[in-house]
Amino acid sequence: MIFIIKVLFSAVVISFASWLSIKKPILAGFIIALPLLSILSIAFSYAEHKNLDKTILFAKSIVVGIPASLTFFLPFFFAKTLGLNFVTTYGLALFFLVIGFIAHKFIMNYF
Repeated sequence: MIFIIKVLFSAVVISFASWLSIKKPILAGFIIALPLLSILSIAFSYAEHKNLDKTILFAKSIVVGIPASLTFFLPFFFAKTLGLNFVTTYGLALFFLVIGFIAHKFIMNYF
């Protein structure tokens, strides 16, 4: 039951931001940039497992994961300049995200 509540609540937040992106893309971008999902996930994780050490490690992983995940957006900054189409830009974005994940995993091995 708790899982379903978490999924529904998270889905509402994501769906709202997606809907808002059509009407007010700047506001939607700001909302998505907020650490809402991190806040919810950390609270849900601790409430469910009551393990502070794992919650702290989870939070550290999020902090390291933020810059790593931002690599996804790099191709979008250069798409127009380089004359890239959407599929190429998106493919490069996913490639950079994989590189970011590998870097994240490497860094987290030291925590």
